[in-house]
Amino acid sequence: MIKKYWGWIIGIGLFSLFLFTSLSWTRNNVHNLEQRHNSRLSPVIMIPGSSATENRFDRLVAKLNRHNRHPHSLLKVKVTNDDKLHFIGEIRQGDLEPIIVVGFENNKDGYSNIQQQARRFNIAFRELTKLYKFNNFKGIGHSNGGLIYTAFLENYYSQYSHQVRIKKLMTIGSPYNFNQGSTRYKSEMLSDFIKDRNKLPHNLTVYFVIGTETYNSDGLVPAGSVLAGRYIYQGVVKHFTTISVSGNRAQHSDLPQNEQIVDLIKRYILD
Repeated sequence: MIKKYWGWIIGIGLFSLFLFTSLSWTRNNVHNLEQRHNSRLSPVIMIPGSSATENRFDRLVAKLNRHNRHPHSLLKVKVTNDDKLHFIGEIRQGDLEPIIVVGFENNKDGYSNIQQQARRFNIAFRELTKLYKFNNFKGIGHSNGGLIYTAFLENYYSQYSHQVRIKKLMTIGSPYNFNQGSTRYKSEMLSDFIKDRNKLPHNLTVYFVIGTETYNSDGLVPAGSVLAGRYIYQGVVKHFTTISVSGNRAQHSDLPQNEQIVDLIKRYILD
């Protein structure tokens, strides 16, 4: 009889604990959803290319903030090879459109590395959504950064799409077919991107920026390789536009601080 009595007490205690834990989790979850739903934060998240660090866009951000009465905060996130995140800088209170740069310790070229970088970007993105609870963002990727964004959107973004919307994406000099100037030969990466193109968010607005230091290249990436990205995005996303930039600072490594591109970002990406 005593054993049965204590069994009832333990059972009721465990049930009460479970009920309390469930209610607490539900309240926290509802609160987080309300915070995200009501958030006015709309960050611009940038990814640099191969061999570039989280400092790659410093000059670009400085130009965006020049003569700006409400300068953008700059938060940098470095993802190391052990998948740990290292934060530099902060988002200023009241800044509704901060700039966040995500860089990688492994910033090497090659398709397998791009896949690893996309996986690590997902780790950073997940943490950023938890910390700042934004419900939309804009993306910019220079060179391989555009490839990393594409891999992320096709393979990871769907787990966030019901809560966090990517509004616009600008890729700058991104070699979707690596060093190939023609699509007669499609790299494994390009073929994979095309195969999974229907996983891209359909309400997305995309801008491809092509540097033309010469008639058919930015000095490193063939224009045909950038334009190969049309086979991935065009006809799937809501709006798709290609923009060619020539003249001064149209060379591949100069593109992020090219004045024409700074103007394009102000006009088409920033709110």
